Amino acid sequence: MRSLQSDPAARREAGAFVVEGVRLAEEALASGWPAQLLLYGDDLGARGRKVVDNFLAQGAPVEIAAEHVLQAASDTQAPQGVLAVIEMRSLPLPPALDFAFIPDGVRDPGNLGSMLRTAVAAGVQAALIPRGAVDAYAPKVVRAAMGAHFHLPIASLAWEEIAILLSRDKMQIYLADVAAGEPYYHCDLRGPLALIVGGEAQGAGEAARRLAHATLHIPMASGVESLNAAAAASVLLFEVARQRAHP
Repeated sequence: MRSLQSDPAARREAGAFVVEGVRLAEEALASGWPAQLLLYGDDLGARGRKVVDNFLAQGAPVEIAAEHVLQAASDTQAPQGVLAVIEMRSLPLPPALDFAFIPDGVRDPGNLGSMLRTAVAAGVQAALIPRGAVDAYAPKVVRAAMGAHFHLPIASLAWEEIAILLSRDKMQIYLADVAAGEPYYHCDLRGPLALIVGGEAQGAGEAARRLAHATLHIPMASGVESLNAAAAASVLLFEVARQRAHP
């Protein structure tokens, strides 16, 4: 568990990642993602006990663990009573993409997790993550995403692969910039599109800029330099959802 928490290569080799807490364990159960191992503390409440019983019913290896064992296996300061090693299951990309999200160069795990959570809520069909971003299955990403991994196809791809995929479905590619391009509310976002939002420090990279067809930005009050990357993604993704719901 400690290796899976800390090492992306270990996660890829094992085809597994760790979820912590009753809420995420429930999401894994509801989505049918099997557990390779579950540890729990003896002070779990009724809701947590139900999760343990459901994993046992699936035939998952389940072990009660002392507090110091949970602490050693946990990525958090205060273990949440349940830790589960969950088998990765790559959700398939839809046959024809209509709404894709590309977080480029996002290295803050909390930001990437929040972006994935927002993407699910806004109706995104797939998150395409270029190489160089933080691992989508890192523990802080998983916690911040709050179950998005179980509902959203997430693919780590090279830019060449992303370009082929988006070209196949004739998607308009929008790049979010700090100030360049059209204000986002002047753009027609109702057709098939991919939205690129860059990372916290450098923004989107050159490969993203070469691929984009158009640039848009979020107008802000005078003296404000920029929004947090996750906040900017929320504004733009829900503008797409708004326009499609109320054209």
